[in-house]
Amino acid sequence: MKRSRKKETKKKKNLISFTIPLFWKGIIVFFLVCLLIGLAGLYYLSRDLPSFEQLENFTPELATKVYSVDGELVEEFFTHRRFYTPLENIPDTLVAAVLAIEDHHFYRHWGLSPLRFFLVSFRYLTTQSKAQGASTLTQQLARRLYLTPEKTVVRKFKEIITAIQLERAYTKDEILEMYMNQMQFSYATYGVESAAQYLFDKSLKDVTLSESALLAGSVQLPAVYNPYRHYDRAKQRRNLVLRRMREENYISPELYQTAINEEINIVERAEEPPIDDASYFTEHVRRLLYDKYGYDIYETGLKIYTTMDTRLQSAANKAIREHLPTLQARVNRSFRRKSNFSYICPPSLLKNRTLEQILQDEALVDSLIAEKCRVQVAFVALDPRNGHILAMVGGRNFEESEFNRATQAVRQPGSCFKPILYTTAVDNGFMPFYTKLNQPVTVEDMDGQGTRWTPQNYDRSVGGETTLREGLRRSLNLISVRLIKDDVPPRSVIEYAHNLGISTPLEAVDALALGSLGVKPIELVSAFGVFANKGVLVEPESILKIEDRYGNVIESSTPSNKGVLREETAYIMADLMKTVASAGTGATSRSVYKFYHPAGGKTGTTNDYTDAWYISFIPQLVAGVWVGLDDPAMSLGERQTGAVAALPITASFMKTAVDTLKIPPQDFERPQGVVNVEICLDTQKLASEYCPNVVEEICDVRYLPQETCNVHTGERMSSPQRRIRY
Repeated sequence: MKRSRKKETKKKKNLISFTIPLFWKGIIVFFLVCLLIGLAGLYYLSRDLPSFEQLENFTPELATKVYSVDGELVEEFFTHRRFYTPLENIPDTLVAAVLAIEDHHFYRHWGLSPLRFFLVSFRYLTTQSKAQGASTLTQQLARRLYLTPEKTVVRKFKEIITAIQLERAYTKDEILEMYMNQMQFSYATYGVESAAQYLFDKSLKDVTLSESALLAGSVQLPAVYNPYRHYDRAKQRRNLVLRRMREENYISPELYQTAINEEINIVERAEEPPIDDASYFTEHVRRLLYDKYGYDIYETGLKIYTTMDTRLQSAANKAIREHLPTLQARVNRSFRRKSNFSYICPPSLLKNRTLEQILQDEALVDSLIAEKCRVQVAFVALDPRNGHILAMVGGRNFEESEFNRATQAVRQPGSCFKPILYTTAVDNGFMPFYTKLNQPVTVEDMDGQGTRWTPQNYDRSVGGETTLREGLRRSLNLISVRLIKDDVPPRSVIEYAHNLGISTPLEAVDALALGSLGVKPIELVSAFGVFANKGVLVEPESILKIEDRYGNVIESSTPSNKGVLREETAYIMADLMKTVASAGTGATSRSVYKFYHPAGGKTGTTNDYTDAWYISFIPQLVAGVWVGLDDPAMSLGERQTGAVAALPITASFMKTAVDTLKIPPQDFERPQGVVNVEICLDTQKLASEYCPNVVEEICDVRYLPQETCNVHTGERMSSPQRRIRY
């Protein structure tokens, strides 16, 4: 009996000793399985998260800033409007406001606040509420930088993992600095500096306590707390931030009471762009940058230093704004005439009414004219010495049309092309005293298709032998046509045009003499700059240098200079156009607009008054304007010449420009190769004391006549000698 009991006891001990290891093995296996599942889940969640190396190389998307040559910020290119500000430059009150409302335990946790997380998780499990509230400041930054805004459990765990990694990679102050520059603190702006400028039109260092609270309160839901649309809601949120700052002892009760009583003062936002904006210029710059850098220009925080001068841009806009309404009124009157209105009247309106009946409906007529007869403008001002684009206007309203007529339009230059014809003549030995017969001429096969052409002078005048200077002064078409027919063939003119920077296709036809083939305004203005710059063409330039976000210069401009004319030829052409500006078709620039600097100028008008031009230049500045309608079949109206429709804009600009920049009067520098000479107009030889018709002119020494007049000899005629001086 005793023996059997001993055996049973022994069996029980063996059973116990056998079952305990199995239990612990089960526990171990369970935890191993959980660990493997956890590791697998962690791997699954983290496989598309940023690596530790990526976290260490934080490069926020920053707006590219565009500056004028006089130091003004004129434009920003961005997908998210953001400027980076170091933490030490952010006011303490703003930092305190953010911490008070978003994460007052920020400096005491390691990226996750467990208590907050479990409380919100419990709320989600019991109520299925996805309301925010558990995320620390570090988690919010992780979500903004690397994750999507969707509210799912998977995304939340990814957010936690990324936040912990951020805490490992950066100090608390570095994380806070990143947060202040990365988050959206106001509607359509990113980072505290951008938000302060947008809402208050002030630098971040100047924001008040109340304004800091407003910024901090909108970081979670900037659209909901947008003060422009939801003023009361934004104010309530600001007050909550101030109350939290008082509770956390960031501010005293007195400061709290003062700030909470303040009204919210935000910048008024106009719906229309400012009148004196530089939209066409900055869009020109943006296109150049995008072609070179692509989408990076919106995110890399470049600093673009341009050639545009805001003072001259304002002068250009002012001149256009003052003159364009008058010109538009003339065009409107012109298109109220039956013959012109028929062109813009939609055929659908003529199904039930006659044109005469439609014209009786003044409201309808006015609306059609306003829609279809918008006068457009292209303006460019350059420094001829370095090619810098100082001002640019590409149309009457950038919001209506982004098409830049200054750089993209191709329009007939009319008589503004004559200086290129005359340049070809002068450079090949035909001096200003050279004469052509001012009489009608017929051009056979002018377009290569057998068409005959009989040009006329604008004023229908005719005359006798006329000097080149006089022909250009009066812009006589007959002189120009005879010059291209007899002396300088079209192919030579085209060669000179291309050397002067004209890139548009030009046909070798006699009509080229009168500017019948299209050019780009910026190229024609730049070509006139060659006359001001002693024969040197400098390609138009809009960007001086580009810096990266750290201030390193990654690109700087080098002017593209090219000597395309002899200095003597450039001077003679400048001198010829001085006569145009002072006593010719451009004379009102002096008599009416009081622009008295020594300047060259040339008007241009095309057939049927479709295009009107005026280009003016001094040694330091060249500016030109084109006005017309986008449809080249539509006229500006009877007698709307370059002198009437275009000159007022350019002349007003030039007067304002020299006054604003205090540019002193300076004549064109005469080279040694140009001398004064007295010429007998009858023989084109050096005048003798007996010649009755003498002109005092300038001449390139290469083409100085070598013989003295041998026709007028002996005693002086009884009639007084006629002398012409220039």
